[in-house]
Amino acid sequence: MKSLHTQTIEELRSSLSEGASSSVELVEQLFDVIEQDAGRVGAYISLNREQIHREALQADEQRAQHGSNSLLGIPISIKDLINVKGNPCTCSSEILKGYISPYDATVITKLREAGAVMFGRVNMDEFAMGSSTENAALGTTSNPWHLDHVPGGSSGGSAASVAADHAIASLGSDTGGSIRQPAAFCGCVGLKPTYGRVSRYGLTAFASSLDQIGPITKTVRDAALLLEVISGFDPKDATSLDAPVPDYSAGLDQSKSLKGMKLGLPREYFMNGIDPEVEQAVRAAVGKCRSLGAEIVDVSLPHTNYAISVYYIIATAEASANLARFDGIRYGLREEGANPAELYAKTRAAGLGPEAKRRIILGTYVLSSGYYDAYYKRAQQVQELIKEDFKKVFKKCDALLAPVTPTPAYRRGEKTHDPLKMYLDDILTTSVNLAGNCALSVPCGFSEAGLPIGLQVIGDHLREQTILDIAYQYEQNTDWHLRKPESSHE
Repeated sequence: MKSLHTQTIEELRSSLSEGASSSVELVEQLFDVIEQDAGRVGAYISLNREQIHREALQADEQRAQHGSNSLLGIPISIKDLINVKGNPCTCSSEILKGYISPYDATVITKLREAGAVMFGRVNMDEFAMGSSTENAALGTTSNPWHLDHVPGGSSGGSAASVAADHAIASLGSDTGGSIRQPAAFCGCVGLKPTYGRVSRYGLTAFASSLDQIGPITKTVRDAALLLEVISGFDPKDATSLDAPVPDYSAGLDQSKSLKGMKLGLPREYFMNGIDPEVEQAVRAAVGKCRSLGAEIVDVSLPHTNYAISVYYIIATAEASANLARFDGIRYGLREEGANPAELYAKTRAAGLGPEAKRRIILGTYVLSSGYYDAYYKRAQQVQELIKEDFKKVFKKCDALLAPVTPTPAYRRGEKTHDPLKMYLDDILTTSVNLAGNCALSVPCGFSEAGLPIGLQVIGDHLREQTILDIAYQYEQNTDWHLRKPESSHE
């Protein structure tokens, strides 16, 4: 029998409801494996053992008295920018070190209603600004497959915790690929929902028009189970979509095929510069989808080449506004100054890391007088063209298939001194955020060095069921998701 901590949500729901195991046993196993790891993966910033144990015990008591519900007693790790009442919410930044959240984000309220156990705060790039979790002020996280490689970012702690079996599943956030990219690097399933499908209330904003909370899990079915719990309209979020939430997991049927589906291959996503191993693995996955009955067609998204430029103008502009609140006056770090301006400057200089400062400066510049029209307004205009590209393509296709990243996970330190090189890691993911579409990453192979590779499945607005169906059929007919990292990989 598999150890409890290695099981999926689906497997644990069955064993817990049948009384074959308990939530207390499960969290104790997780504590043990995290201790044995001795910080080599380093997914967690904080673990409140007393609170976790108490929640697990309450779940076991509730199950004994009232039976089980969807996620009762399942431990979920939480990216450290989602507010959980009574827990730190540092966004992996010195400026919020010691800050304790006074409230629950809506997604946390929904998880609690489903009975989930909030299992620790996982590492991330500071304020979600990065692609490797190296811009983290409060800890270092490694890729469980090879410890000298990055786990991706900004949700690197979320993906690493799931891949290393240090969590059953995790919540991350995706602004320009920050769920899908680390999921691909760590060999997990990562789903970025349609913008507005999941409430952002209680998410510390990086770029408000692009951010979206989503699940990182061991399997596609687990992603569906978690998505159906956290989705839904929220009056506390002005961007929340008032649309019914399907029973995503019930829609997944192993007896189905992809027959009748038309899947597009955007030629711009197979550009020069993609690692040959990545392209080979993704094209093999496309071939598998064809053998499962899908019709594969070539399509074009002609404005893809502008996506990185547009993204880094819009995202940094919104970041400069969102991060203005961290000033040393209301909460967080406070450096004394002779006047408010000096206090403000000293606090931000001491509390924010180089990447956060870089993006704030860039965002302030593109919003400044004389440059707003030249940069920010024009970026918004090109964003509309990117949206139109997707609308046209989805009139012809049910979904799109593409790589998630140009390369597998790279070594720590390889790109830290070249921010522009790291920004280009997002070239295959940012368009989805700019268009507000849904997309997921599912494991589709490994490099010769033993590093995971992800297949990206992109869907139209509110077509999460479609991309889950496609990924599930692919997953059930391959075994990539069954492979586990070896702890001896140094």
